[in-house]
Amino acid sequence: MSYFQSSCLLPEDMIMEILSWLPVKDVVRLKCISKGWNHLVSDSAFVKLHLLRSPKNTHILLTFDTRGGGYAIAPVQDLLDNPSSTVETLLRNDFPYNPFNRSYTVLGVLNGLVCLQFSWVDDEFEHHWFHMWNPATRAMSIDSPHISFDHSDYKDVFWFMFGFGYDEWSDTYQVLFLDNNKNESQELKVRVWSVGDTCWRNTSICDAFSTIICPVSRVSRGSVSRGIFVSGTLNWLAFPKSYSYSDNVKMNQLEIFSYHLKEETCRYFPMPDGILEINVCEPELEVLKGCLCLSHHHEGNFTVWLKREFNHEKSWSKLLTLRYEDHYKYLSRDFLLELWIIWMCEDDDDFVLLANRYIDKPDLIRYNTRDNRIDRRELYKHESSNIFSYDYAPSLVFPHVELPLGYFL
Repeated sequence: MSYFQSSCLLPEDMIMEILSWLPVKDVVRLKCISKGWNHLVSDSAFVKLHLLRSPKNTHILLTFDTRGGGYAIAPVQDLLDNPSSTVETLLRNDFPYNPFNRSYTVLGVLNGLVCLQFSWVDDEFEHHWFHMWNPATRAMSIDSPHISFDHSDYKDVFWFMFGFGYDEWSDTYQVLFLDNNKNESQELKVRVWSVGDTCWRNTSICDAFSTIICPVSRVSRGSVSRGIFVSGTLNWLAFPKSYSYSDNVKMNQLEIFSYHLKEETCRYFPMPDGILEINVCEPELEVLKGCLCLSHHHEGNFTVWLKREFNHEKSWSKLLTLRYEDHYKYLSRDFLLELWIIWMCEDDDDFVLLANRYIDKPDLIRYNTRDNRIDRRELYKHESSNIFSYDYAPSLVFPHVELPLGYFL
């Protein structure tokens, strides 16, 4: 019988069942009661059970590219009801919260764990390293092994890419580095760092590809080309394999490069069948409700597609087409060139939350997809620049190697 069982009247499995329904903050407080309680709520089986029971799609982690970085966590309902005042309150009271005393970018967020990317660039080399950070428990991993490369080895900086994912089979969180076309080798070498490992390991070699270059205003969202994690894979938008810089590529010719974390294999799949043969204009990959999401602009329209079943190429469906001319009473055509979809209703697809980052003072837009109307639009009063968002669920998931609680770099 464990110490915890001997000091408690209820069976341990019953205690775990009860506690698994509590909010993260309440569970964290239990660690201070005794060693037995601390052991119970830190156990990996309990952490997974609590994650399974936790509500999803209720919070958004927001980052802004002002004042050296920082983040804030906002309840979705508050953003829907009072978007501008919610952001203003976060900016005034909590933001920018940056416990690391240096600039960083968010590479991705999974199961309440935030992957932070730190970089340092000199005249010849670029250096990157990563931390895993749980904002709810304030636990953070130690430095990942640094990865460095010589700028002269690459035609441009868009040839190397990073992504953050989770391999459920091995229960490991991983950072992926695509070493793409080094010294014009026409090869892509995949390197992986799993949290807790002491080095990067080589996994796969395949043909190099040209990635879609992010708009300048969105580079600060993470690495220059950030992989999107869906269904055990990391995904990037890519030009066709036969692409050259002189080609006038159309949207329907683009492909999606996908790397499977468990199988360590690469593949490509095509654009949605219904996508038009139009010029490539700021296409973006994202994830909504666990599905791969593609958005793009064309002649006054903002269109969003959703891939509802990842392994079925024909499962793309059009989520919305927002025609700027239908909403002139809210916005002008030029005003809507930097839309970004940041949230979608969990129970249905009736409304989404959009961010507009085209102007110096961005705004949030609640859009009704069923009735094709803007329900609400509010500008920030705070002079902040680009807003970025990530689905976030508070959790007890801990990095493999932790620094002491409250430790700041």
